Parts: sequence; structure tokens; C-alpha cells
Amino acid sequence: MKSQRIFMMLCMLVAAVLMPLAVSATEPVHEYALPNGLKVFIIEDRKAPLATFQIWYRVGSIDEPAGKTGISHLLEHMMFKGTPKYGSKVFSNIIQRNGGSDNAFTTKDYTMYFQTIASDRIGIPIALEADRMKNLLLDPKETVSERDVVMEERRMRYDNEPQSQLYEDVLAIAFKAHPYRNPVIGWMSDIRHISRDDLSAHYRRYYAPDNAFIFVSGDVDPKKIMEEIRREFGPIPAFGKRLAKTITEEPMQSGQRRVVLKKEAEVPYVMIAFPVPSLPHEDSYALEVLSAILSDGKSSRLYRSLVYEQRVAIESSANYSGLHRSPYLFFLDAVAAPGKDGAAVEAALFAEIDRIQREAPSAREVEKVKNRIEAMFVFAQDSNYSRALYCGMFEIIGGWRLLDSYLEGVRSVTPEMVQKAARKYLIADKSTVGTLDPLEKKSGKQEVSSQKQGVR
Repeated sequence: MKSQRIFMMLCMLVAAVLMPLAVSATEPVHEYALPNGLKVFIIEDRKAPLATFQIWYRVGSIDEPAGKTGISHLLEHMMFKGTPKYGSKVFSNIIQRNGGSDNAFTTKDYTMYFQTIASDRIGIPIALEADRMKNLLLDPKETVSERDVVMEERRMRYDNEPQSQLYEDVLAIAFKAHPYRNPVIGWMSDIRHISRDDLSAHYRRYYAPDNAFIFVSGDVDPKKIMEEIRREFGPIPAFGKRLAKTITEEPMQSGQRRVVLKKEAEVPYVMIAFPVPSLPHEDSYALEVLSAILSDGKSSRLYRSLVYEQRVAIESSANYSGLHRSPYLFFLDAVAAPGKDGAAVEAALFAEIDRIQREAPSAREVEKVKNRIEAMFVFAQDSNYSRALYCGMFEIIGGWRLLDSYLEGVRSVTPEMVQKAARKYLIADKSTVGTLDPLEKKSGKQEVSSQKQGVR
């Protein structure tokens, strides 16, 4: 699950690097709205002749119908497969030929497409994105082909990666009712049966101007950019009939849940998850500081205790990101040191929780973490992409202006608030504990591996 753990750490970093003052004070956000419901936000920054265009769709894995998990992610793949005007893969080729770069990603809460390009060519991605918002082909043969690609991606990233599989198992039992329990990539049986008609219905329902917003950041003239956006996106009709999004509320957990995964692996691995609120809940700032105290660098509590002093683990971390539409999870995890079992690792993790619940962190410890958050906040100011990204994530959870209170919230955290958050949320009876119990590797596979190495 190393890749998954890195992803979660990046989520925590995202939450720590936000920069409300830089965006709202020195580089104001210009807001616009088209009659079809499309919202547009433009951040003018003339430092370099570059610009980033991002289009956000308010659809992620939590919006998927039963039996169709992974359809949002598969549709993201299909968005690069062409329109009547531009064939398969032409979109990215055009951007690259003009010196730009592009990509996209799907999360539990949203799907986002972005391009970074010379500012005098920003009209190119505007026209291309408008075209595929309304004219996606969804060719049946391309659908089958790309579905196979996603299934293979699932096999490689999850089914064949024990730590990633444990992460999926933990989510599946940590959430009984809320769709956060489903993986963004989808369950294999669901992916296999997603049809071209399923994708078309999902596309028509969610890929419409009244379910999207745009962020443009960089060396641009807001008035001129809006002329181009109105020309390209203005004629696209709103969906209009979309039902209100009702997400099942997760019931209160009243007892520890456990899952054991037996899989071929080198060493045991333990993950513990606790239900926690998301931004802008008043406790979210203390939870973020708490996660950094536990695992931010080699001087953090988890590394110092589990890795350096007890030598029970070779890796350990705590991860929290408040950037979710619904309450999510606070994670702790650790990879056991050779010769150590999962029970020892789990006990060590809970011991660190107990320690911070009994004794508040020092004022110096908390201040050090908050200073690091601010330092990263300042460091991120020079990126058009990240500036728009953070604004967009806050727009998803309630409005980009929430940025204005973010840093103030972090600065207000005290040692007592961190201890209170640990006592309130990191409760054993409300935890979900996942353990990877390694099986010995089969000798046949080892022999095949040796033979392959010999051939190379």
C-alpha cells in the first residue's frame, strides 16, 4: 500500500499548504456565472507568461449508482477518446504540440481536468474542454478497450498490492452505509459490466455546465478570458433535471471493527482508521495539527517511538485531510520491522494515541508544526496550478472563500485543543483496525521469478 500511503500523505500536504491570504488579498478571485449555471473563477497573476485552466465536475465515486462503482473514473478515461471534431487522443496531442501539459483525476468527491499552457494559447484548452463537455463520442469499441485498461489498472494497483487491498478492506468496513466505502477505481465485477449506455447516461447527467465550475489562474486578462469562455461554453444547455444529491449519512459506530487480510507479503502491516469531521468543522484544524505532530518527519512521535526507539516498525504515519464533502477518516499505519508481528505494531500505535490523550503536546511542539504549515503555505504561492487547485477543492466542500478562514483556524490551535481532539475522536471502540498477515511466498512463484531474472 505504499502508493496509497503516499497518496494519503499528499492529501495531508494539500491541506497543509493552502494559502488563503495570498489568493484573496494580493491576487483576488474574479467570479462570473453564465446563464446555463457554469461558474467561472479567474485569478490574475502576471509573474510569468503561463496559465492553468481547470474544469471541475461535481461528481465522484460517492455519486455512483449501485452496481456501477468506478463509472466516474472510467468516464474520465473516456473523455480522452475523442469527439466528432477531435479523434481519440487528439486532445492531449494538441495541448502538447502547443507546449502545454494536461491531465485529469477522479476522487471520491469530484473529477477535475486541467491544462497548463502559454497564456497566449489559453483559448485552446477552453475550446477543447467545451467540445468534449457536449460532444463526447463514447465509441463502443473504445469503451470495451478502455474498460480493459481500467481493469488491469485495478489488478496492478490493488488486487496485486496487499497494502492497497487492506486499505480497501478498511474503508469497506469503516463505512457501513456511506458510499465512501467504495473504491474510486470501482470493484472489479462492476467495472466489467459498465456499458457504453451506462457511461452515456452518467455523462449526460453530470457533465453539464450547471454541475461544473472553471478556475483559470495565471497571466490572463479576466475580461478577455470570459469572452472566450462565454463563446465556447455559453451555448451548452444546462442539464436542469438533475435530482438533488442525497448521500446516506453514516450511522454512529459503537464498537471496534476489525479485518485481517492474509496475503503473500514480506512483513505485517497495520492500519487504524477513526471517523472524524471534515472542513470547515471547528475540530478539523486541531486534527490536522495532531496528524503532523504524530508523523511529520523523523522527529515526529510515531517515527521516533516506533521506528527509532522501539524498532517495532520500519515505517509509520498518521494522515488526515479535511477536504471531503462528508466526514471521513483519520488514519494511522505502520509497516512492521522484520521479526515483529502485527499485534506489536498495533499496540505501539494505540500507545502513542494514549500518550497524547493523557499528556497534551508541548507548546513548542505545536508551534513547530504550525510554523511548518505556514512555511509550506508560503512556498506554494508561486504555482498557478496549485493556487487554482486549492481554491477548487474548497469550492467543492462549500465555497472557495473558506480559504480565508483556513490559516486563521490552524494558527488558533493550542496544545489543549490537540489533546481534546485526540480524546474526542481517536477512541478504540470507534476504530477500524486492519492487519495484513503475510503468507509465505509460494516456491513455484519464486522459481519463476528466478528464471525470469536469468533470462534478463
